[in-house]
Amino acid sequence: MRLSEPDSSGEPGIDVVAQPPGKRLQNVLLLSGGEKAMTALALLIAIFRYQPSPFCILDEVDAPPSMRPNVHTLHQLVSEMSAGTQFIVVTHNRKTMEMASVLYGVTMQEPGVSKLVSGPLG
Repeated sequence: MRLSEPDSSGEPGIDVVAQPPGKRLQNVLLLSGGEKAMTALALLIAIFRYQPSPFCILDEVDAPPSMRPNVHTLHQLVSEMSAGTQFIVVTHNRKTMEMASVLYGVTMQEPGVSKLVSGPLG
């Protein structure tokens, strides 16, 4: 994180820069979707390790195609941090759903008919 130049109001902002493996240091806005997701997760995890929170909501962090090779790492981190933090994960990723202890969702078993599903896994 870097302090950016003041804008028209005279207030400086914060630029987030990252250097994924094999790439040069650059603004996070120039990264792929998966690289952005991993950078955001790295920042979030660093903050949580410094100042834990009782809950965390992750929305489709495993969705970008370039995130697929890192989904296993995400699962490990969520599992490790679950001892002190309750995670709510919005996902379409089957592997991420399989790691959940409780699943809530909507399914369409027949065309046009939605059904709510929930319950413990295991």
